[in-house]
Amino acid sequence: MTVILEALRYLGYVLVFPGFLFCFLAGMLLCGIDRKLVAKMQKRVGPPILQPFYDFFKLCGKETIVPAAAERISFMLAPLLGLAALVVIQLFIPVFSFTAFYGMADIIVILYLLLIPAISIIMGGAASGSPYAGVGLSREMVTIISCELPLVLVLLAVAKTVGSAMGTGLCFSLSDIAEYQEINGSLITRISMLPAAAAMLLVIPGETGSHPFDTAEAETEICEGLLAEYSGAALGVFKLSHAVKMLTLSSLFAALFLGGLGTGILVLDALLLFLLCAGITAVSISLVHAVTARLKIEQIFKFYWTVVSLPALLSLVLAWYGL
Repeated sequence: MTVILEALRYLGYVLVFPGFLFCFLAGMLLCGIDRKLVAKMQKRVGPPILQPFYDFFKLCGKETIVPAAAERISFMLAPLLGLAALVVIQLFIPVFSFTAFYGMADIIVILYLLLIPAISIIMGGAASGSPYAGVGLSREMVTIISCELPLVLVLLAVAKTVGSAMGTGLCFSLSDIAEYQEINGSLITRISMLPAAAAMLLVIPGETGSHPFDTAEAETEICEGLLAEYSGAALGVFKLSHAVKMLTLSSLFAALFLGGLGTGILVLDALLLFLLCAGITAVSISLVHAVTARLKIEQIFKFYWTVVSLPALLSLVLAWYGL
């Protein structure tokens, strides 16, 4: 009986909270809030906050057309693979003092899992047989390479800061990072961590492929690029993955820099996490979206390897010397 209850508990984590249902509802709401805020910043009315839900269910009700030149299995499997990876990542990210799954190398696991959604969209684009997807594929690969360096530097800065305080050198466990912040306060209150936090805020729109870093799907240039041949439920799942990735990266930011704010009551902590994610989305995605024109692919590479990487490196150096 104990084994069955334990299995049901973990099944609840995967399907309800902090798994699929939470990812679906919170991710779609974040996407709606993002679109509404961008519209307000540009002095437009904008779509209703629930518009992403309407779009998703509308797409699910339409036929999914598989191109004749496509490799059918890869074409249909790609969106599901990316979404599944994002849900798994959310299971490893602490909701303040609560963690569904945890280990000693959570950060490393998340770093690898974050590549899967990008690889899945590349796989889907390559399987579609579209020349537009071929252009988007190369752009997506450059974007991945561009974002990885500053993201790794941010994660190392946090791991070194917490690890030095705990006497372990480097701490890659998100649950330990959350526990450290509960005792010592949020890392964002440390001056040495502010450059890394700023860098992470700029990494989020690049990792999610949001404007102005959406060169792989630039509809005005390459007709939706990697998604040019997708339709119906498959396209809806890709749209859902984009929304969930906004939630995942915002949750990761909260876990890395805003720990120690929890109430100890899971329902309230979940609501607080969503509110924090909404604020992080407003700063990192909506503001950049509203004030910046779309960047060319070479500009994205230079931007992340210089403007974003340098403050992250500064935090890592300060953390290395115990400052």
